[in-house]
Amino acid sequence: MNTGHDGSLSTGHGNSISGMLRRLESMFLQAADFPIDAIRAQIAEGIDLIIHLGRLSDGSRKVLEIAEIDGVSQGEIQINMLFRYRPSKGLIRTTNHLIHTEKLELRGIAAYGN
Repeated sequence: MNTGHDGSLSTGHGNSISGMLRRLESMFLQAADFPIDAIRAQIAEGIDLIIHLGRLSDGSRKVLEIAEIDGVSQGEIQINMLFRYRPSKGLIRTTNHLIHTEKLELRGIAAYGN
């Protein structure tokens, strides 16, 4: 993800999207002594979307959240939540729309909902 090439896919382990971002920060801090603002900027630049899978109480696995990473503002990584799982309804779309559609447009993919 740090080479500047589009199209990476990775797996991480966290209890939520925000939890995974905090875990990435922690892993970075264990490897190098960088200012947290620089770490957050690198994470926000390297990740476009995060899909959070989780195991439900019945043992099934579901997509629980889908979010776009929208840079850093006031020192915090901005999460644009696009979908959330609700037990009675499944995965539902939030009122938020995908902000950074330019990568989709470059590939000839129509951006959803815009």
